Amino acid sequence: MATDPFRGPLDAAFAPALRATGASRADAIAAVLRPPAAALPVAPAVDRAVWDAARGSADRATCAALLAGAEDDLGTPWPMPLASTAARLHRDGDRDGHEQLVFARQSRLSRAVVAAATTLEDRWVDEAADGLWLLCEQSSWCWPAHDDAFVVHGCVLPVVSDPYLDLGAGEVAGQLAWADHLLGDVLDARYPGLRARLRHEARVRVVEPFVRRRDWHWLGLDGDVHNWNPWIHGNVLVTALRLLDGADDEPLRAHVVDLVLEGIDRYVASLPDDGAIDEGYAYWWNGACRALEALDLLAHATGGALDALGHHGAPAVPALRATVAFPHRMHLGDGWYLNLADGQARPSAEQPWHALHRVARAAGDRDAAAHAATHRVPGGPVAHESDGLGRLLRALTDADWAAAGDAPGASPLPGEVWLGSTQVLLARERSGTPTGLTLAVKGGHNGEHHNHNDVGSLVVASDGVPAVVDAGRPTYTAQTFGPDRYAIWTMQSSWHSVPEVAGTPQGVGPEFAARDVAPALDGGRPGLTLDLAGAYPVPGLRSWRRAAHLVRAAGGAEGARVVVEDAWDLDAAPDAAPTSARFMLAGEVELARGTAVVHPLDGATPVRLSWPADVAAALQERTLDDPLLSGVWGERLTRLDLDVTDRREVRVVVEQIVAQIPGHEPGAYGTIEATTKEET
Repeated sequence: MATDPFRGPLDAAFAPALRATGASRADAIAAVLRPPAAALPVAPAVDRAVWDAARGSADRATCAALLAGAEDDLGTPWPMPLASTAARLHRDGDRDGHEQLVFARQSRLSRAVVAAATTLEDRWVDEAADGLWLLCEQSSWCWPAHDDAFVVHGCVLPVVSDPYLDLGAGEVAGQLAWADHLLGDVLDARYPGLRARLRHEARVRVVEPFVRRRDWHWLGLDGDVHNWNPWIHGNVLVTALRLLDGADDEPLRAHVVDLVLEGIDRYVASLPDDGAIDEGYAYWWNGACRALEALDLLAHATGGALDALGHHGAPAVPALRATVAFPHRMHLGDGWYLNLADGQARPSAEQPWHALHRVARAAGDRDAAAHAATHRVPGGPVAHESDGLGRLLRALTDADWAAAGDAPGASPLPGEVWLGSTQVLLARERSGTPTGLTLAVKGGHNGEHHNHNDVGSLVVASDGVPAVVDAGRPTYTAQTFGPDRYAIWTMQSSWHSVPEVAGTPQGVGPEFAARDVAPALDGGRPGLTLDLAGAYPVPGLRSWRRAAHLVRAAGGAEGARVVVEDAWDLDAAPDAAPTSARFMLAGEVELARGTAVVHPLDGATPVRLSWPADVAAALQERTLDDPLLSGVWGERLTRLDLDVTDRREVRVVVEQIVAQIPGHEPGAYGTIEATTKEET
């Protein structure tokens, strides 16, 4: 499929270098690329000043931990993805079991590669060679949930003659390239011919499909550019830079790099000026961060000639610099983040913080670098093999990251954040500290990437811990991205902190959107006002105005409160179901007339929600048995339902409880009306 070349902000930034000589673009790229052996910014294992286990500069504590893990692996069977595990996707929808086997195999290989590099012992070279060979023998590198074999060929197993280039295939090719770069001379000495096999498989499964097919959905030719784009392009870039090193490969190498630049340019062009990611914080790491890492690698591979981040004093592409700040702008406190779409409010602490630290340094964002540095535990691992071999090797050889935890710092925790592109507002009681209340509100629409039907949803954190919450996502299955996605309860507006209008939840699609969105960033009462009516397919609903504000105490004193005011114009049918205002709560919840008290997780200060005493309230408890949910929230979440059927407005106030509530004894609250078991 032929398409006109895309020229976006990267092309504009690179134009002086690529057009100065008057040569073709591919020839200009070839001219600035370093040779394959020098293209990746990590020293090979033969450089003992870096990799010697006792005296090398690579982080010794992390290398020792990886070696210990490799010792545990040695002599045990390698994880073995099977036909039966791959086919489960089509039988019962389970995709996770097969993927975990794939991930475990690749993590073991990464441990073995580092063990071989640090010791140069034959047993570890053998272990690494076994893992590399197994990947070459693996029928497909594509994850079954992504493969088009069933649609195109009617097969529940991959078709080896028609490889599909997805995230999984890119990850394996990238791993082979990094392993080859690190151990190349060692492998040549002990396993002559193995490196040729790596190159053959990477070319057949990744490079040739990438060049031949230009209709991959993740290219974003239809304008829908998402996190697959930089993730796959970044791995293709590594593969081309290192593994296309044959005598006649230079034209192909330059052509692939050219296509990669065009592809990532589409992604960068889709980034808004404020750097926000509609998929939310969790997907930043495998979207915008992947783009930043690829461009950081490109700057090295071209000796700084193609630099979009500002390494050498050139101005960074504005949207790239802005997105470096996105993680700390979504930070609530400690390990908690504002989660939107398919994210977790408390993601794994083992994020590739070194990658953020590195690109923040390049872009000159001190706040982002400081936020990353707060996660660097002195003496702890600089990275984990689950991040992927490339990320692991970059961290192991990054002296600035290794030393980042030596001078204790703090996350910036900005007082107010407004991301107009995604219509997300966050405001905290006092900047620089999670203590007190934090409010987050979103507008947006219900066709966002990894969308949940959550227009108008809000989160309220107490001391940085969410009390009014967004549940997040359960474990992915075949259903998650299929036609029945919104049968999953976590995706439905009914289980977000938004109204249920005449018994009707929000609709699915970009046309179901917030209207008249107006942020307020005035210092004393930051918040968001918006009309939610457009998100509901309800005849007779003319408007639903929601105003959510954080009302700070005067003079900086403690005692802020969150005020949520809903007012609507609705002509409901006589037999319409009830209308309710709903709030998702985490922790222990106690209900009384006009009041609910939430004791949040982690011992955070309790909060009280209050509303007019004549509004009937009930609690719906949702039992959690999916580990991705229970690992964040514990055994349950609770939904507060306020019956506002006969009203036209309601006001809910959220405050921290710093003293005993007058007139209430502990436990003297109402009971839960119903319990609902999690269904995913």
